[in-house]
Amino acid sequence: MHVQEWLDSVPAAAVYAVVALVIGLESLGIPLPGEIVLVSAALMSSQHSGINPFVLGACATAGAVIGDSIGYAIGRKGGRPLLAWLGAKFPRHFSEGHVATAERSFEKWGMWAVFVGRFIALLRIFAGPLAGVLHMPYWKFLIANVLGGICWAGGTTAAVYYVGVVAEGWLKKFSYVGLAAAVVIGLATMLIIRRKAKQAQRQTAQDAEPVSAGD
Repeated sequence: MHVQEWLDSVPAAAVYAVVALVIGLESLGIPLPGEIVLVSAALMSSQHSGINPFVLGACATAGAVIGDSIGYAIGRKGGRPLLAWLGAKFPRHFSEGHVATAERSFEKWGMWAVFVGRFIALLRIFAGPLAGVLHMPYWKFLIANVLGGICWAGGTTAAVYYVGVVAEGWLKKFSYVGLAAAVVIGLATMLIIRRKAKQAQRQTAQDAEPVSAGD
């Protein structure tokens, strides 16, 4: 089956639901490829007449805002023991180094760490739960959460949709090139953040070493 025919066979409601669910779960604190799902869905909307980009952006925004809010509530109730539990379950994402990096971001930017975190893969997972753990006032969190969700979800959908429309003839033959590029960008971002997290972890370990009496 031709790629275009396959895209036309996908129910729009299923695309909206998957996008909202994956982004919501990622925002809640579960490591999922929300950005990749959104980019691929936006590409589909540029070639699938049944998928409305405005509805897609709205569903992505709703998933982001609701997921972050649930993550905030869970983090506020669970506290630091929750971070320790997540570290045991997802050591690659919630290691001590990653948590230290995220905490420094919150200390530096405050409520805007939630907004900025929407555009960074690791912070997108951390933002809601960590804001709750640190007892950030909910009204500050909500403002940054809503603004970040609208700008990230709406902006990403609009940009990718526009690229898909402009390059429609080319994308009909290579519809997964955009998705492959998103994967590469996402992996590069994760590698950079992981390196910074390891540096933070080493620094934390050095700071925790006891000073000898001779010193």
